[in-house]
Amino acid sequence: MMSLFNKMLASIGIGAAKVDTKLVSERIALGGEVQGVVQIIGGSVEQTIDEIYLSLYSTYTVEVNDQKTTRQALIEKWKITEPFTIGVNEKKEIPFSFKLPLDTPISVGKTRVWLHTGLDIKNALDPADEDYIRIEPTPVMNAVLAALEGIGFRLREADCEEAPLHLRRRLPFVQEFEYVPKGGMFRGKFDEVEVIFLPESEQETEVLMQIDRRARGLGSFLAEALDLDESFIRFRVTNADIPKLREKLSTLIQRYC
Repeated sequence: MMSLFNKMLASIGIGAAKVDTKLVSERIALGGEVQGVVQIIGGSVEQTIDEIYLSLYSTYTVEVNDQKTTRQALIEKWKITEPFTIGVNEKKEIPFSFKLPLDTPISVGKTRVWLHTGLDIKNALDPADEDYIRIEPTPVMNAVLAALEGIGFRLREADCEEAPLHLRRRLPFVQEFEYVPKGGMFRGKFDEVEVIFLPESEQETEVLMQIDRRARGLGSFLAEALDLDESFIRFRVTNADIPKLREKLSTLIQRYC
């Protein structure tokens, strides 16, 4: 009778198995390995775990009827076990390792990325655990952002936004970095420069850049009203470009002054 009562309690989460994910590091570079162990502690009754899965999530904004709302996006999901039984108060540790997808947004601005661990148990409330992780850019992406700072731009905002159809790939969003000129030769010439990365590998990324020229005079004001003051650039950057990246970006942006 007590066992049956315990099973009933476990089915609603009381006295059921618990899960806790422990990461080797909470700072991970794009393309790097996410490593850790999933620790399961049995409850007051024996339970069958159908599977354990790890899901990588981020949030992004969507504009609906001129109102911005936040949605969750599943970046990737991994199944790390076959069915097994966890005994009363038994402890199990299951190691895992997987490569962080290159299209995961990096941790800057409002962007948050987390790992959700879930246990699938039939006829029971599924235990879960969430762990936030800090995502760092690839060296080539970091070099692009540093080069923009080096030629006089300042990061004003970074956020994940719903991707337009022509930019949509595997995920429903893109991460956008919005820079404004704070000094140097570009001060007063641009309203902003927006950057989007489409990484091809850890050594190479495609860069989409939108340059919004500052309105000057009536003709420029009309051009701005019609969005004709925006220029779009698409180019690739590799590790080999890093030593002269500041000069390359400066020359590229000067064409649109």
